[in-house]
Amino acid sequence: MAFEDRSWLQRFIIWRENHVKEKQFILILSFLVGIFTALAALLLKLLIHWIQAFLTNNFNVTEANYLYLVYPVVGIFLTGLFVRYVVKDDISHGVTKILYAISRRQSRIKRHNIWSSIMASSITIGFGGSVGAEAPIVLTGSAIGSNLGRLFKMEHRTLMLLVGCGAAGAVAGIFKAPIAGLVFTLEVLMIDLTMSSLLPLLITSVTAATLSYIVSGQEAMFKFHLDQAFELERIPYVIVLGIFCGLISLYFTRAMNWTEGIFGKLDKPYKKLMTGGVMLSILIFLFPPLYGEGYNTIELLLNGTCNAEWNTVMNNSLFYGHDRMLLIYLSLIILTKVFASSATNGGGGCGGIFAPSLYLGCIAGFIFSHLSNEFGMTPFLPEKNFALMGMAGVMSGVMHAPLTGVFLIAELTGGYDLFLPLMIVSVSSYLTIIVFEPHSIYSMRLAKKGELLTHHKDKAVLTLMKVENVVETDFVKVSPEMDLGELVKAISASRRNIFPVVDKDNRLLGIVLLDDIRNIMFRQELYHRFTVSKLMTSAPARLLITDSMEQVMRTFDDTKAWNLPVVDKRGEYIGFVSKSKIFNSYRNVLVHLSDE
Repeated sequence: MAFEDRSWLQRFIIWRENHVKEKQFILILSFLVGIFTALAALLLKLLIHWIQAFLTNNFNVTEANYLYLVYPVVGIFLTGLFVRYVVKDDISHGVTKILYAISRRQSRIKRHNIWSSIMASSITIGFGGSVGAEAPIVLTGSAIGSNLGRLFKMEHRTLMLLVGCGAAGAVAGIFKAPIAGLVFTLEVLMIDLTMSSLLPLLITSVTAATLSYIVSGQEAMFKFHLDQAFELERIPYVIVLGIFCGLISLYFTRAMNWTEGIFGKLDKPYKKLMTGGVMLSILIFLFPPLYGEGYNTIELLLNGTCNAEWNTVMNNSLFYGHDRMLLIYLSLIILTKVFASSATNGGGGCGGIFAPSLYLGCIAGFIFSHLSNEFGMTPFLPEKNFALMGMAGVMSGVMHAPLTGVFLIAELTGGYDLFLPLMIVSVSSYLTIIVFEPHSIYSMRLAKKGELLTHHKDKAVLTLMKVENVVETDFVKVSPEMDLGELVKAISASRRNIFPVVDKDNRLLGIVLLDDIRNIMFRQELYHRFTVSKLMTSAPARLLITDSMEQVMRTFDDTKAWNLPVVDKRGEYIGFVSKSKIFNSYRNVLVHLSDE
């Protein structure tokens, strides 16, 4: 049966190549990716809501519920078992994995990511994991695009585009936000905007959003009604809110990296489970709004109109009935949310930071405006408007994506009347955080390794180039014990003017340059007087085979050399890299990258 399927597929591929132009077929694939990503997003939302409703429907709103201490641990435990024994692969940091796949110039995402992230994140979030479903669904969408392209034997540039289409479709499908899906792919995944990439991305985004509207209704994801129009006199406050959101984004990013570093030092899965589970359970017990994605809290702050409604955020908790503690309660949530999210993922759960950034932004905007109004400052700042702007601010700061923040919040809520303040707060937040963090929470791990593909053409080309692809190995090796006569014989058998000197374990000791011995190499009376150990010199620098090409070019610039030896971590000689070889490779990659 498998042979027959393969034969049928091969016949279709041949037929397609003869009858359907590649550009047209890419549009067809982008349409299919839109359908499949929307269905995946809808399935994930359905599973999460079903699990949450099943577990929490009978909770008493007037008192603490001790099952909050149990559910998160169970969720992380079940997710850990699923990942460890069913998936048998790391599925965390979904967006970072997509960036890595793109930077490797392969755009190959494993097939299991089509379904594994959906199952793992639905269990994690349904049982209370304080993370979002968006990053897992983005990884799912990109896996759909990658594997659909591989199924039809598309080349790597098309695979990269389909990965971007999958991400755009996932965001558009789960949020009903087609423009945000497109902008997210351009800003966060850094897919270049060209005429050949724009149309497929648009088709996927519009298809996914349309299918979501058909299945789940035409209402925006969050209900929002603008009671008070934006006034220009509030612009200074919007700018200050943006700076506040930028600082919260910085706190979130730094605290999450620090906490993940602690979990990374725990060597046993059960230690991670116990540490993460206990931390998460206690936080959710004290602050029930940390349970799951937190979208109910966002709905409340966006639609509440008085203290009586806003105070319901303290339902199900020990703080129930303490109405005067609302701002303190929300401030504590801002401080602890990052630890709840880190504990979820660090303990073995699966989720992303889309929802936490929206959640923190909404609360930050509400606190900022409510506190201002409590002190009687003028002008009056509508809490719901500033809660909406805060969502855009923190998302822009955490993701380093101001356009995504603006369009996503506008499409999520239908709050297009606040487009100007959304832009102001997003830009202010972004400009604040880049002073301290040049890379987003998604890309900083790759940036530190020199593996991040960016819109900067030079850096993008260097990222795509690998040291192992430009190493030349046709250099004749010599040993330090050889005399000048033996060295001359080696020279006669070589086309090179550099000779690596290695010991019996193939460790590089130095190099012999033809120019350094040219004046004595024909004097036979000296053949047995000099040995290679006396003639060799140290290399200007040594390159590691694991170095990024950006590091390699920096080393060439520092040493002014034209050829440098390459060794492994043990110091064993591998070959040489020459500037001319790099330039030729650079030119080929640049042409390939620019070719539409």
